[in-house]
Amino acid sequence: MTSTDSFGLLGFIAANFIVALSGAIFRPGAWYEGLAKPSWKPPNWLFGPAWTVLYITIAIAGWMVWRKAGFTGAGPALAIYGVQLLLNAAWSGLFFGLRRMDLAFYEVLLLWLSIAATIVAFRAIDSDAALLLVPYLGWVTFASILNFTIWRMNASPAGERAR
Repeated sequence: MTSTDSFGLLGFIAANFIVALSGAIFRPGAWYEGLAKPSWKPPNWLFGPAWTVLYITIAIAGWMVWRKAGFTGAGPALAIYGVQLLLNAAWSGLFFGLRRMDLAFYEVLLLWLSIAATIVAFRAIDSDAALLLVPYLGWVTFASILNFTIWRMNASPAGERAR
């Protein structure tokens, strides 16, 4: 691996680290603990390790595509990748920060679509990079269902969001 490759990998890891900071800034806290949640919700301690592994694989996948085709050859694919990173970063602020489970659910659907689009775009350049994103799509599928379920379990009779 060349020094350019190493710096590229560090850049992708840094981008994902910045995205992950949204989860550190907008933490669940007492409000979330007070919400009704389904019995099948994973324990809170699982989310940190799961996301750590996912962010590493997301970074490696982006780096693999960049390494294979560069920004010029993979421009559209990496643009979609960037969109999914931005959507990923926004979810914690919507759900935990603004306490808008409804908006967070609609946003996570956009995130899911952007991850699927990234997988399709990456597959045309590097099928291994695309495969690295499949667990991410699976986790976000699960997270979408969990977001929806918590939202519905905590909706007031008038249809307003829980505060």
